[in-house]
Amino acid sequence: MNKQIIFNLPVRDLDKSKAFFSALGFSFNPHFSNESSAFMVIVDGSINAMLMTEAFFKSFINKPVVQAKEANEVIICLSCESREEVDSLIAKATAAGARIPHPPEDHGFMYDQGFEDLDGHLWNLVWMAPQA
Repeated sequence: MNKQIIFNLPVRDLDKSKAFFSALGFSFNPHFSNESSAFMVIVDGSINAMLMTEAFFKSFINKPVVQAKEANEVIICLSCESREEVDSLIAKATAAGARIPHPPEDHGFMYDQGFEDLDGHLWNLVWMAPQA
């Protein structure tokens, strides 16, 4: 197995979160999913997320679960192949119920915009010019 990035995210409603991320084009691996978690494939073979019910997530830690709508610990940043891909994913996220915290930022060599998912986790989508 190649090295992969797999991060765990607590979610309040697993089915709603799966529907949200499916609307963005992400898929789920049923072999590593159950009623408490869903293995989300972001980039096949390299980047994945385990969406976990808050109760299941709590079973792995001895601290409170951060409520991402109230406080954030991390911003998940994904690179995109073009500005159009950034805009397309933002449009899909918005249609699926995301909150957009700020307008797109265009720095010439870099273009980005973010969204807040249903549970308040922050995602940033970025395109960087190949020569940058």
